Amino acid sequence: MAPLTLVIGNKNYSSWSLRAWLLMKHVGVDFEEILIALDTATTHEQIERYGPSGRVPVLLHGELRVWDSLAICEYVAELTGKGWPQAREARAVARSVCAEMHSGFVNLRTLWPMNARARNRSSAIVPALAADIERIDEIWNDCRRRFAGGGPWLFGEYSVADAMYAPVVLRFKTYGARISESARWYMASVLEDGALQEWLQAAKQEPWTIAADEVG
Repeated sequence: MAPLTLVIGNKNYSSWSLRAWLLMKHVGVDFEEILIALDTATTHEQIERYGPSGRVPVLLHGELRVWDSLAICEYVAELTGKGWPQAREARAVARSVCAEMHSGFVNLRTLWPMNARARNRSSAIVPALAADIERIDEIWNDCRRRFAGGGPWLFGEYSVADAMYAPVVLRFKTYGARISESARWYMASVLEDGALQEWLQAAKQEPWTIAADEVG
């Protein structure tokens, strides 16, 4: 198999890069990283060398270019046979909650940008933000109640869904979201994950700061 290369943005801020990176770590596929600093004069030019959208992440596999986190996760799942629940019903729900994360929660993503290093930030909880938090709490609890069995993840074993919601966990940690006790247990599993800890340690070493993402 041709080598895989994942083009990502700053580990402190790039939530979409984190999603693809985490899944690739969890399924055990070998890959190289190319990190492009975001919000600089040359960012767009550098990204365009690798993918057509002008955004990260981008997966390079031989001559193939796959852009968008969810598309990358789907491709990696096809390559490895890992990443989605085996049961058809669970797999359908997992895809649904991934698509909901991918296309929704705009208020959460706008008002609470991912900032992996930051803690104890605060901002006003407007109704639209509160609704996003409540819905995510509901998703986590519903998936775990119906499909997790004895496992720590949303569908028992680690899946694309856990990768898609990992940046939300970091947001909740940074801004102190008020969620149910059962959702906090899921957060604890995510925060203790070795792959996520590797990402966080790298984020702490980055020299870049993006002012727009330093909320609160």
